[in-house]
Amino acid sequence: MDITLTTPALLFSTLSLILLAYTNRFLALGSRIRALHDRYQSSHGKSLLAQIESLRLRVNLIRLMQLYGVLSLFLCVLCMFFLFAGLVIMGKIVFGLSLLSMLVSLGLSTREIHISTQALNIQLESLSLSQEEDDAR
Repeated sequence: MDITLTTPALLFSTLSLILLAYTNRFLALGSRIRALHDRYQSSHGKSLLAQIESLRLRVNLIRLMQLYGVLSLFLCVLCMFFLFAGLVIMGKIVFGLSLLSMLVSLGLSTREIHISTQALNIQLESLSLSQEEDDAR
């Protein structure tokens, strides 16, 4: 397989958008954590604590997603440097590592989405139970 300077450059826009999406998720979680923290200060509910623990796991996953995304971008640039310097074999190896980093990042993203969906389903169940209680009254 031939690899040129443009091959790793193709990932730049993809990685930039992925990192932007990860940052947006992180900011949304930060806002949610602050709101739950304030609610927990006034009422020490166990469900709030469970939500906070779920958010803690998600924040750690997003941190790892960002880390591997940035590593992938860094390796793309390093690959381009090696290709520019005429070190094609080294460039191919580094590009492969960049792709692996991107795969790890996307895998972590999938796990974080799964946890997020589970948390939303728990909240929807709680809402349904509250609605049933209201209807029973």
